[in-house]
Amino acid sequence: MTTTVSQQQINAVLWQACDSFRGKVDSSTYKDYILTMLFIKYLSDSYKEKLEEYAERYNGDQQRIQRALSRERFVLDEQSTFDFLYSKRTNPEIGEIINKALEHLENENTGKLRGVFRNIDFNSEAILGRAKERNAMLRTMLEDFNKLSLRPSKIGKEDIVGNAYQYMIGQFASDAGKKGGEFYTPAEVSELLARLVEPKENDRIYDPTFGSGSLSLKVVDQVPSRKVAVYGQERNGATHSLALMNMYLHGIDDAKIGWGDTLANPLHLEDGKLMKFQVIVANPPFSLDKWAMGFAGEGSNDSKFKMEASLDPYKRFEWGVPPSSKGDYAFVQHMLYSLAEDGRMATILPHGVLFRGASEGKIRQQIIEMNLLDAVIGLPENLFFGTNIPACIMVFKKNRNRKEVLFIDASGDGNFEKDKNQNRLRESDIQKIVATFKSFNTIEKYSYVATIEEIKGNGYNLNIPRYVETFEEEEQVNMELAKENIIRIKRDLQEVEAQLEQYLKELGL
Repeated sequence: MTTTVSQQQINAVLWQACDSFRGKVDSSTYKDYILTMLFIKYLSDSYKEKLEEYAERYNGDQQRIQRALSRERFVLDEQSTFDFLYSKRTNPEIGEIINKALEHLENENTGKLRGVFRNIDFNSEAILGRAKERNAMLRTMLEDFNKLSLRPSKIGKEDIVGNAYQYMIGQFASDAGKKGGEFYTPAEVSELLARLVEPKENDRIYDPTFGSGSLSLKVVDQVPSRKVAVYGQERNGATHSLALMNMYLHGIDDAKIGWGDTLANPLHLEDGKLMKFQVIVANPPFSLDKWAMGFAGEGSNDSKFKMEASLDPYKRFEWGVPPSSKGDYAFVQHMLYSLAEDGRMATILPHGVLFRGASEGKIRQQIIEMNLLDAVIGLPENLFFGTNIPACIMVFKKNRNRKEVLFIDASGDGNFEKDKNQNRLRESDIQKIVATFKSFNTIEKYSYVATIEEIKGNGYNLNIPRYVETFEEEEQVNMELAKENIIRIKRDLQEVEAQLEQYLKELGL
């Protein structure tokens, strides 16, 4: 009988493997090594099991075995396997051996893994220290991973490895977030966005600030057949690599994730224009400073450069150029210009986008007058790693058949689970938000359907308290009863003082 490996066992071994680096390398850096090794171990164990299966099926006929293996998702040779790396763990050149194995794995699977490992260097003295310390860390990490079996027959179902990958990303975000090093969308918030955009089969799904890909995976999971096309772009090279691995571990081999600055250099184009998507979700960096520097020419002075709409060849900023210190509406406009005619879009933003004036106010007015804004949802504070400020979700739709905007205030007590470190949306909280969004109704102290005229009357200010009244009236005080209570308390106090004086006399004090 085969003993299966549980999710908890895998998570525990992975977290133990992190001990090799803790105190020596910052978690925002060593996560790249741990998650890459998890990916290699999974590919290696899966390949090894398939090799054994075909060897038995074809009675050791190497030609038939190799032909069958060539049709698998990934091709490995002996020097790319985890077992080979483990056998070399005491080699003084182990860092370079791992690098060569990754390079070879890329070359053998160039259609799927091209460039996936280019941002990870297991032989980096700058990151991992001098040879002696570096080799000790890598040896210990390999020994920890050797305790873990990720064979399909052992783990039962593939998504356990994907879940483990997600678990680790969340753990690293929690750890680094305390230092402001990571910005990660909690699973519950990703789930909420995924349900709000209601993806359908054959939709193109796009996230312009892709991160680890966790948000897009939640959207994919909303489609039972998972028959959708995933697109995205990520600026950070190491995160881009991890995102591709994350997609592969979740069975998505054809995700098109570009590497580069989405605003200055969008990579998903058709006929020289921005590609259009039916579903867009994003959690852009809050109020990104110097968001437009990618439009500046080489040698431009940061302090003198001024972004102008004419500098963008895709004409995304004709409604207004956001302030240089706050890139929120730059991302919003990019997404709206990338939205298909029947498209749905949901993005997480700081509350300031709802009411800030100047150029942001003008952009907001344009969006509202063009009837693109569908809903504004206020979230509880302290939901995200790295920041305790409350955020909101703005939902947009093309070709809306209504002229109102729904406001939901889901930030109040009872709408989330409180925790000393971080608040959390429960399933019941998510269901309440989604049900209210779908019904598009006013609910006392929770939601309000506002007309465009009302919003215009508020100067296009979308601050949620202007529309959803959550003030709780205090219970009126019965003054007669209060007066009687004061008289009674004074009388009781006199009696106690008299009794105390009697006791003191008896004691001769």
